[in-house]
Formats: sequence, structure tokens, C-alpha cells
Amino acid sequence: MQLKIMPPKKSLSVCRASLILFLCQVMNALEVPLDLVQPPTIIHQSPKDYIIDPRENIEIQCEAKGKPPPSFSWTRNGTHFDIDKDPLVKMLPNSGTLVISITIEGKAEAYEGVYQCTARNERGAAISNNIVIRPSRSPLWTKEKLEQITILKGQSLVLPCRPPLGLPPPIIFWMDNSFQRLPQSERVSQGLNGDLYFSNVLPEDTREDYICYARFNHTQTIQQKQPISVKVHSMDELNDTITANLSDSEFYGAKSYIERPPKLLTPEGQTSHKEELRENVLSLECIAEGLPTPSINWTKVDGELPVNRTFYKNFKKTLNIIHVSEADSGKYKCTARNSLGFVEHTISVTVKAAPYWITAPRNLVLSPGEDGTLICRANGNPKPSISWLTNGVPIEMAPDDPSRKIDGDTILFSDVQESSSAVYQCNASNEYGYLLANAFVNVLAEPPRILTEANLRYQVISDRPAMLDCAFFGSPIPTIEWFKGTKGSVLQEDTYVFHDNGTLEIPVAQKDSAGTYTCVVRNKLGMAKNDVHLEIKDPTRIIKQPEYKVVQRGGKVSFECTVKHDPTLITTLTWLKDNGELPNDGRFSVDNDHLLIMNISDEDDATYTCVANTSLDMVSASAMLRVVDRPNPPFDLELTSLLERSVQLSWIPGDENNSPITDFIIEYEDALHEPGIWHYQTDVPGTQTTVELKLSPYVKYSFRVIAVNSIGRSLPSEASEYYMTKAAEPEENPTAVEGIGSEPDNLVITWQPLKGFDSNGPGLQYKVSWRQKDGDDEWTSVVVANVSKYIVSGTPTFVPYLVKVQALNDVGFAPEPMIIIGHSGEDLPMVAPSNVHVNVVNSTLAEVHWEPVPPKSVRGHLKGYRIYYWKVKNSSKRNRRHVEKKILTFSGNKTHGMLPGLEPFSHYTLNVRVVNGKGEGPASVDQVFNTPEGVPSAPLFLKIVNPTLDSLTLEWDPPSHPNGILTAYTLKFQPINSTHELGPLVDLKIAANMTSLVLRNLSYSTRYKFYFYAQTSAGSGSQITEEAVTTVDEGKMAMASRQVDIATQGWFIGLMCAVALLILILLIVCFIRRNKGGKYPVKEKEDAHADPEIQPMKEDDGTFGEYSDAEDHKPLKKGSRTPSDRTVKKEDSDDSLVDYGEGVNGQFNEDGSFIGQYSGKKEKEPAEGNESSEAPSPVNAMNSFV
Repeated sequence: MQLKIMPPKKSLSVCRASLILFLCQVMNALEVPLDLVQPPTIIHQSPKDYIIDPRENIEIQCEAKGKPPPSFSWTRNGTHFDIDKDPLVKMLPNSGTLVISITIEGKAEAYEGVYQCTARNERGAAISNNIVIRPSRSPLWTKEKLEQITILKGQSLVLPCRPPLGLPPPIIFWMDNSFQRLPQSERVSQGLNGDLYFSNVLPEDTREDYICYARFNHTQTIQQKQPISVKVHSMDELNDTITANLSDSEFYGAKSYIERPPKLLTPEGQTSHKEELRENVLSLECIAEGLPTPSINWTKVDGELPVNRTFYKNFKKTLNIIHVSEADSGKYKCTARNSLGFVEHTISVTVKAAPYWITAPRNLVLSPGEDGTLICRANGNPKPSISWLTNGVPIEMAPDDPSRKIDGDTILFSDVQESSSAVYQCNASNEYGYLLANAFVNVLAEPPRILTEANLRYQVISDRPAMLDCAFFGSPIPTIEWFKGTKGSVLQEDTYVFHDNGTLEIPVAQKDSAGTYTCVVRNKLGMAKNDVHLEIKDPTRIIKQPEYKVVQRGGKVSFECTVKHDPTLITTLTWLKDNGELPNDGRFSVDNDHLLIMNISDEDDATYTCVANTSLDMVSASAMLRVVDRPNPPFDLELTSLLERSVQLSWIPGDENNSPITDFIIEYEDALHEPGIWHYQTDVPGTQTTVELKLSPYVKYSFRVIAVNSIGRSLPSEASEYYMTKAAEPEENPTAVEGIGSEPDNLVITWQPLKGFDSNGPGLQYKVSWRQKDGDDEWTSVVVANVSKYIVSGTPTFVPYLVKVQALNDVGFAPEPMIIIGHSGEDLPMVAPSNVHVNVVNSTLAEVHWEPVPPKSVRGHLKGYRIYYWKVKNSSKRNRRHVEKKILTFSGNKTHGMLPGLEPFSHYTLNVRVVNGKGEGPASVDQVFNTPEGVPSAPLFLKIVNPTLDSLTLEWDPPSHPNGILTAYTLKFQPINSTHELGPLVDLKIAANMTSLVLRNLSYSTRYKFYFYAQTSAGSGSQITEEAVTTVDEGKMAMASRQVDIATQGWFIGLMCAVALLILILLIVCFIRRNKGGKYPVKEKEDAHADPEIQPMKEDDGTFGEYSDAEDHKPLKKGSRTPSDRTVKKEDSDDSLVDYGEGVNGQFNEDGSFIGQYSGKKEKEPAEGNESSEAPSPVNAMNSFV
């Protein structure tokens, strides 16, 4: 919508009224540029009531602007003040400010008065307020002699201050000689007039240095009154010290120390009146005396106290209402109350008002021929009068101006001309003050101009308002239009807000709001325009806010604050503690977006805020750190309601350290019996601070309290005072009473003595009583000291007794005790079990039976029967040896028992004895029994020695535990092929007296697995297993033997050297031909003349099958050998002795296991042949290359 000076046309009268209002609104918002002619405007002046420091120069300020620059003049007390005639007064250049130099000479009092400044140029004159200059005063107290005030305890007292009148009034406070403020309370407080009021005095109020001080802030001085001495006497002191010539009149007041209802010390009477000015602070005061000390309460009789403006001070003795208005007038009631009564006082409040503006006149800029209005409206109580001045002269005395018309508080201007320019003053005054306002009328004809800087760039956060300025000036007032973009249309009001000062407001700026905006202003004298640029930025956001933390004192905590912001803006992250800076403490550290606090203390309990700032926006997030810890110890323990068997304990909880107290644990100390040791008494909920405790007699109690919260236990409180309970007879008897004899002729009576806590009184003893259970004897009793045992001698052996032990002390006996049954001492049993016989169940288990002994012969508590048994000899004649005795005990009155773990085929002896608490009785007659044969254990060893081509020799030792007579051995064996598959199983029976066996007709170079076990008539025993391998054929062995014999001949050595040389040459030739891709001649010959008789043995059944070479082109393996009978072994056979490392000469250990190292298909060393150290056989060497 286009902003125009003229509103939309409706009717002529409406348009004219709207025009006047619009002109006023727009021109009020416009500033006249200083390069244009304009009347003076005062922009700064000293306050109306100007209190100066008489020790410093006086500076009376008056600053104004205008075109041409204004000149200044002053009046003092209503007459012209000629500053040129006073050398101490000068006016600052280009200013109306006066400086009066009094620091060197002159007195401030000489310049007291009412000053007014006038700023004048060709367009008019503006005037300042009347500035009242007064020097501050801080007079001394008048000298006075103050007598000591002597007063009885409980009386009221008022210590007068009566400070000297100062300017401004001083601030009053009471201190002592050490400049320490005197403590104040509901009982003792300072009134608004500075006096010190005591509702009632106490002995601790006695002092000699009650000093009233007056602080004059303006001059920074403090004056003090002479010290006042107060002596407070109690009635007892008065009776001791009063003399015959001392009358009651010499005491302060005439009343004695008695409790009494309240009485007001100030204000006096039942009603009073208070007057206050609008916007000031209304202070009402009520101070009462009485005993007990009264409390004060305030109400408004005809309404409610304003909620947000009411404050109490001085322990509710002063009621303050801030920013009072006429609505606060009314009656206010204060009530002073104690337990004996109350007193009331009503204060009638009237709120008056110095003048205050409703509409202050504002500068008016008009073009020639226009109309305008100046309005000056003010209110007050009483209502102020309005008067007008023009250029500092009452308007009635000013020259007539046909363009103006005065209508009370309004001046109407019509068809103004340049001569109508002037400064008008409006004065609103009543008895409480005045208001003075300057407003000029400036008649100008000016084309539009834009005051805002050209091409300003605005940056705004998305979704926030954007304010684009276009300050302008012109006369007549121009119209303004806004455009977006170079070809944009006029912006309309449905999307935008147009302000009177030319500002364009975009209520919610979006990304598409960015761009260039143009404002165009026009009036009848011309046109002006300006471009501004708007950029929309992403808002700064906190995407991870700090979180609420609860940390124990001494721990550490980390807060995280992650911020996302527009990439074109620079952000700063700041951490605050309770909206203030972080402490300058090494425990606080900030790392990027983290705040770390170490070694946390109570002072760290606060709200922590991270603030992210850019040049355009600011966001923050807060989190609270709650520092918790174990509670502080309770304190102020107090014992009340002290009874014989109970007491009431109360306490004050310590600080819960931000974790609610859940329980209180009460402990007690018995200083009489167990000093320094604390015992649990009870516990109560954390909301309870008092408990009734049950007590025991004759205990010197002290209590302490421990607080518990979710963090842990507090330290114990200080111990309470001691409380000693009276003695009483014991309530309990000893426990754990027993009667057990230690010898056959005594009875030992024992018990658990009472603790000192349970003795209930001094002189704790025990009455021990006993009698035979089955007899008619009377009780025998004896009183013993505080011990735990008594021995009765001369008793029959193992007789039941009735026993009881009763506690007693100096007060009396405990209740009748419980009776227990005991026995006198035991003796060894007298009779052995009879009719003992054994039933052998199997080779390892036997059952023993016996007849029990007569009960009387036991002579004690029957513990059971004990069987002694041992093996005399082995039934086989090979192993006769004595075995130590074994013992089995059968509890209770048993008549049989089982003997497990016996050895088969053994000869055993046993006897049976009865057992009581004293020991064993005599043994029964020995019984002998034999166990039958069992299966034997495994043979001690099995080893295989002397392996040959087709035989193996087995050696073994009989089982260590034959468990009978060996009847035979069983040998089972089977071959194992190269794939570890087992062949057919051969089963042989061997005579029991044999310890070796030669197996013949075995397959050569074959592995066999053997299973060997012994047998008795009871069956077969555990088996032992072994594996062994037969060697290669005997022909090779014979050849190796001949090689050894030939090698010892000297002629043969030379022959071998020649053969070795020929072999070397042959190797070289073969190597060369091999590199050329040909075959070895030897190999070719073998391929052409294969011997049909040379066939390998099949692995599965030992028969011979066809031999084929599947690897014709594979070179012979280094070190491989072909036996003399030309039997060829497959290279992948797992059973090859060559592959085990030592060929036919591989060694076996004692048990027949093979020792040679298995080396797979590694290169083999030449055979050493029967462990000979001689040179290798040339035949074998030849065979290596065939």
C-alpha cells in the first residue's frame, strides 16, 4: 500500500481532520536535518533540584541545537545574570553551560539560587527548567552529655538518634566502637527516624558503645553521635545491689519485669495520617513493645495490598509500596500481637501528584500555507494549571500572530508563513511541582531527501521480522512507496507493515524475502529514492543441549552444547554460571562444545548456560547441576521427657546436600559398662526429628544420630548429654545353660553370662541349682559371682541331672529360669559287642553284623560302633604282607554295617567296639574272612623288541594286582594300512606263566596294533595296547652285511674311489641332458626292459599286484633306494621304514615302540647299516642311481 500524506478521499471534513492528525504523527517522528534552518532545541540541562558539592566547582549545564547555532543567556532568581561581571563564572564555548570556579576562591553559598538558560536564534528562543542550586550540607552533632541508661530486664527502650539536618538528608545506621553493625531482630530494630527501638531488653543488651552514625553520601562524610551506655539489670541483681538511697525513679521507666501485651512505640495513638507523592515509595511503620516480643502484620482496610509492589522491611515493621498512585490512597492497618494480646493502628494515606504529562507538546514542521496543532495536556493532584509562552515570554505578552489561536491546552495554527516560526513553551504546575516543555513551529519549503545511508545491507535471520529503514524529510511531508527488485510493483499492506518514519517491516522474513528494496519519497517540490539490500540467514540452533546432571561432591561432570549455524556467520560459544561468568578456576575448562568441571564442590551447584552468539542472533540452553553428597551430621541433640524407662530425643537435621534424608539412625553408648562403644538403638523416617526411646535400667546413656540419604550415611552427630537410669532386678537369665561332666564323677554347669547392659543393677551374681532327674532329692543351690561355670563334684557316673541358673543383683532376682537336662561325666564302655559275623557280598564288599551292648554298660552317650579291619595276607602265596588297620564308624545304635573297598582274593580280620563320649570300649573277638577272586589289573607293561622282516618279539610283566590266580593271557593284534584302516583281528591265548612271545610269519614293513590283558577265573582284566612295525626283507639286510665286510678291504677302497669319479661324471652328463629335456639313459633302459618278476605288494591284502610308474617324467628323488631284489615301494606309502628315518636299522625302545624320527619325504642320509661307523656301502650307492 502506498503511504501518502493525504488519506483516501472520503469527505472534505473527514479528510481535513485526518490530515491534521497525520501531520502531527509524522512530523513528531521526523527530525529536521541540522543543515536546515530551525529554531533552538535544548538537548541537555542540569536537574531542577541541583545539590552541589561545596568543595568542587559548580557546573550548570545547558546544551542546545539549532540553525543558525543558538546563542545563550542566563537569569538568576528571575533577573539577568551577567556572567562577564563575575571573574569566577565563565560559559563554555559553543555551549550555554556555566562553570563557576570556587575551588580556589569563592563560596558555594554565594551562588545559591534559581537559574534559567535561554537558547536563541533568528527562528525563536527555547528556555530551560528553573534549576535550583543548593550546596550540600553535613553538619556535626551538637555536643551533649549522655548519662548511662539503667533498665530492668524485659522493659522497652528507645535510643534516640536525632541526626543533624543535612542536605540531602543523611543515611542513619547504628554501630559499635569497632565499626561493626549492631545486630537487629524482631526485638531490636531501627526506625525510619533513625532511633533504635527495643521491644524488651535482655542482659546481653548491656554495652557502652551504642553509636548512631549519619552518612552524607553527597560529600562522602560520616558523622557520629556520642556513644550511649546501657546497663540491663535482672530482678535478682537488683535485689542484691539496690541501696537505701536509690529510688525507683532513677531507673529507665517505672515498670518492673513482667510479661505484657503489645503497645506501640511509634506511631502513637490509634490513628495517624500519611501523605505521599505519586511514583514515590510509600513507607509505613509500626514498632511495638511487649513481652514476649510482638510480631507485626499489615492489611489494607478498604482493599488488598498490591501484590507486585508491596515489600516488607525491618522484620515486617515497615511496609513499602513502590510506584504509588492515587489508587493506593486509603487506610492501612498494622497489628502488633503476642501471646497476651494485640494492639492496632490505622494510617490514612493520601497520594498527591506533582504534574505529569498526558500529552507533551512536540515539534511541528509545516510548509507555508499548512495548518497544525500544539497540544499540552497534563494531570496531577491537585489538577495542574496550563500556561503558554512563546520564545520565553508569556504568550499574552508576545506579539500577535494571526496564524495561531489559543484554546486552553491547545494552540491551533492555520495558513502559516515563514514568520510563524517560533518556540512555544508549555508550563503545567501545581503546589507539588511543575513541568516545562519546549516545542517549536518551523515553517519550511523543502523537497524530499532520504536521510538513511544509501545501499545499506541488512542481514536478518529467517522467520524473524526485518526492518528496512528509509528515514526521510521534506516539507510538505512527502509520500513514501516501497518496491522490491528493479521491476517490482508497489508493495502492499497485506504482506508488509509501513511505519510513519518510513521504515518497511517484513513481519516474517523468509528465504524468498531476500533481495533489493527501493523506497521512493515525493512531495510537490521533488522526489528522492534509495536502495537497501536484504540477506536472509539460517537461524542458529542448539542441536544437542546440556542435560540435567546430579553429581556427588568431589566428582566431575561434563556438559555438551552442539551448535548449528549459518555457514556465512561466525559463532562464539560462551558458558555462563547462573547467568554470570564462569569462575576463574582451574577446575573449569571449556573444550570446543564441552564444559568440564573437576573436583566438584557445593559452590558448583548452579544453572549452567551455553550461549551461542552470531552477529544476528543468539540462542542459549541451560541445564542444572545438582551437587549431592552424604548429609551433614544432625546437631543440637536434646533429651526431654526423662522417665525411668524412656526418654524423648530430638535433633535438628544437617544440610541434606540436595539429596533428601530418608532415615535417621539412633545409636547409644553405655558409658558405665562399655564406654566408647556405640550400639544401634533404632531408626526413624527422614521426616521425623524426634523419637521416644525405650531404656534399660542401670545404664548411663548417651545418644547420637546419623542421617542417611541415597548417597550414604552422614558422620555421627555430637553425642547428647548423659542420662543415667535407675537400677532394677534383672529381666533376663543366662542363656546357653549346659550340664556336661568332664570326669566320671563330676557335673560341669556352664552358661553365657549376662552383659553389663542386661545386669540392670550393681552386684550381678548367679544362683546355680541342680538335682538328679530320676531321684527324689531336693534342689541343691549355690550363689556364685559373675562367672560362667560351676563344677559339681562326687556325682555318680553318667546320671541325668536337672539344672537351672538364675541371675540376681543388689535389687533382686530375675524371673524363674528354664530347667535343662544335663549328665554327669562319662566313663569308657564296659562290654564289647557280641555275636559278630561277616557276610561277604562280593570281592570288594562285605557286610558285618553284631548284637548291641546293654545300655547301662555304655556309661555315657552312645556315639555308635566302630569296626577295625585289616588285610592279613594275600590269598596268593606270592604276596604276603601286613596292611595297616582301617576304621569305619557307624553312628547311633546300629547292629550292622557295610565294608566297601576291599581287595579281591584277600584274607581279612576285623573286630567291633562300642563308642561313647569318653572313648571306645573293649574289642569283640576277631573275625576272619576271605574275599573271592576278582578280575586282574592290566599287565605292568608290554614292549615289542627285535623287529625283523616277518617277526616281532613281545615282552610283558604280570599285573601288579592279579586279584586271584592268573589263568591265561589274551593277545589280539591286527595290521594298520597307510590310510590308518585296521585289518583282520588275530586272537591268541597265552599261558599264564609266560612273559614273552615271538610272533612270526608277519608281513614285512607293516604296522601292527596289539591288545593284551590277563585273566583269572573271575574274568578278563584291563587291557594294554601297543603298536610296532616289521622291518624290510632279509636280502637287503644280507647285502648290507656283505658291504660292511668288503668295505674293510684296502683294494676295495681304491675301486670305490674310481667308481665315485665315474658316478660324478655320469651325474654331470645326466644334469646337462636333463636340462635339454631328454631322459636319463638308466631310466630309459628301465622303461624298455622292465622285469616282469618285479611287482609290488598290494597294501590291502599283502598279495602281489601289477607295478606301474605313473610318473615317468619325474626325476628320481635324491637319496631314494631300490633294494637288491628290485622291489619298488610307492613314494606315498605311509608305512615305509625309509620315511621313518633310519631304514632297516630304525631302533625300537624297550616296549617295542619305534624311536626313529618321522621325516615324511625329506632327503635321507645314507644307511649306516647295523649302526656301523664304516663307510657307506658302494652297492647302496649304486642302487641310488639305478
